[in-house]
Parts: sequence; structure tokens; C-alpha cells
Amino acid sequence: MCAGACGRPFSATTRAVGATGVLEEFRRTILLELDYREESRNLLTLSHQLRDFDRIVIPLPIDDFTTARVLTMDYIEGPKITAVSPVEWTEVDGVALGDDLFRAYLQQILIDGLFHADPHPGNVLLTPDHRLSLIDLGMVGRLSWTMQERLFRLLLAISEARGDDAASVIITTADQHDDFDETQMRRTIVDLVGRYRNAAAKELNVGRVMLQLAHAASQHGLRMPPELALLGKTLLNLDEIGRRLDPDFDVNASMRRNATRLMQRRMLNSMTPANVFSTALEVRDFAERLPARMNRILDALAANDLRLKIEVIDHGSIIDGFQKVANRIALGLVLAALVIGAAMLMRVQTPFTILGYPGLAMLLFLAAAGGGFWMAWTILAGDVRTRKKA
Repeated sequence: MCAGACGRPFSATTRAVGATGVLEEFRRTILLELDYREESRNLLTLSHQLRDFDRIVIPLPIDDFTTARVLTMDYIEGPKITAVSPVEWTEVDGVALGDDLFRAYLQQILIDGLFHADPHPGNVLLTPDHRLSLIDLGMVGRLSWTMQERLFRLLLAISEARGDDAASVIITTADQHDDFDETQMRRTIVDLVGRYRNAAAKELNVGRVMLQLAHAASQHGLRMPPELALLGKTLLNLDEIGRRLDPDFDVNASMRRNATRLMQRRMLNSMTPANVFSTALEVRDFAERLPARMNRILDALAANDLRLKIEVIDHGSIIDGFQKVANRIALGLVLAALVIGAAMLMRVQTPFTILGYPGLAMLLFLAAAGGGFWMAWTILAGDVRTRKKA
């Protein structure tokens, strides 16, 4: 029995990070990983995506010997990169391999939308001809076109230490809780990104930065999408592999070098026949309706009958608020007139006195004081009631 707690997080922390969504994402990923036919399709897809990378090898499945419980694929010879001897490393161009691997993952994440989500050292082999082979594609991540666009902007903001831009991207990407504090969140993100402005290449771990940004966002009332947790884990593993290939690899420099190429690829990918035809249809629809709409506007202008309709949310409350302000201003003017009149009557001696002063002038002063106290009391009481309702 779960005592009514089933299906929802147990603490504020799990609610902040969206633990149920993250667990659901991992559950879905693991179930897909158990079906080898899905992994077979992933091998074919990733092999096609990375066909232009000569230093990256993806083994292809053998369909005739592959089922849901059995996966048969090309044999890849070579040790995992953590088992490569120091002598053999001297013959490997680690700088070129590291740059190719990082560019391959940038393309998977920011262009293709499907990426190898488990690149730990055991799943990356060094072939005898000194190429990298990615294996175990049961776990992959998928990103929508909109999410790719936001991640692209986020990675560029991080690489150029633009913390405020990074915060803006995170706000548009995440879901907001009731306790979301934008000012404090922006301050935290700017400080976090600024730490890596002059950091050495060895100190910058893009996976760790992504996870720190997600944690900072969750601490200030944001819930990041669950697929970003998988992406953060992927980049964390990728950093470890990159350091083995090239300890001095500069992630920021590589990101800036490849930004133009990535943007061009995104623009070219968006120019598909379907998108072109859809845009053409929208332009045709706009062109067909434009003359009629312009005629209606010009006719209204000629007849001096052009109207703008503005809808105000809860206009009754706004009118009531203006009425209260007008009443208080009018009462303030009356009280000011009483004070001025009382001051002028102070010079007129009368038989009727109060405490030795002209009686009528003192009555006006008392009336003004009473009215002032009453107005102050109503203002304070109204403010208290408003706070309680909020």
C-alpha cells in the first residue's frame, strides 16, 4: 500500500526537479532498450546520420539474425578507450578524434534530434585503424525541433559566458512553479556561467555545467524537461571520453568554431519540400485575403468609422479602483479647505472660544483632523483586506 502517495513526489525537492517525469523518461528508455529491434533501428539511423564522419564507426545490424531478444551486428575489433595502452596512444591522433567526436554529438543533439545517450568509456572502442566506434545504442535520446533550437542558444550562451541569455533560455524551456523567483534565478545563473568565462579547458565540463544549471533552476521554482536529465548524463560521459582523447580539448572554442556550420545545417534541414509547400500555401492564403481586408480598412477610414476594440480584464474592479481614488482625492481637497478656512478664522475674534482660541476655527480644525484620521484608517484597513485575499 502506498497510502495515497502513489504517482506523486514525496518532498519539495523531488517536485522541484520533476522526479516523476525523470523516472518516467528513464522507464520508457529502459523498456525500449530491452527490445533489440529498437536498437537495430537506432544503429541504422545513427549510421546514416554520421555517414560524413570518417573517424566514427557505427556497426550495422544483420536483419536476418535479429529479433526482439537477439541482436546480431557487425563485429568491431578493438579495445575500449580506457584499455588502450600508452604506447598505442602515441600513434593515435587524439586531437582529431576528440574534435570529430564532439562535432558528431553536436550534430546528433542540435541537428538530427536523436543522440547516443550512453557514451560511457565501455561503449566507445578504438579500432585497429584508429577510429572510434560507438556501440550499445539501446539508450538514445530524442529532442523536438523547438528543444534543439533552445539548446543551441543555451550552449552558445554558455560558451560565450552570457549568463543572462542562458537564464532567458532556461526560463522559456522549463515549467514554472508558484514560488518561481526570476530575479534570484537570473542572478544565480549569471554567477554560475561567469565562473567559466576564463576557465582553463581542463576545468570546463559541459555536462557538469548543464546539470548545475538544471539544479540552480530547480532551486528557484523551475522544473526542467525530463529529457534534459538524459542529455546532461550524456554530456557528462562525453566529457570523460573527450579528456582521454585530448586533455586540452577546448569545448568553448569548438562550439564557436562549429556554430556557423550548425546554423547552416539547421536552415537547410528546415527547407524540406513539406515546409516549403506549407509556407507557400500560407503566403498564397495571405495574398488572397489581403485585398479584401485592405478594402474594408480603407472603407472604414473613408467613412470615419474605424474602430479599435480593446478588452480589459476585470474592468469592473478597475473602475471601482478609480472611483476610490477619486473619492479620496475629493475628500483630501475638502479637508485641505477646512484647514485653510480654520487658519483664516483664527484671526477673527469671537465671543465663543475653545481653549482660548476662536471656537469656529477650532471646530474646523477638529473636523479636518477627524476626517484625516478616518481616511487614513480606511486606507490601511483596505490594504489589510487586500493582502488577506491575495
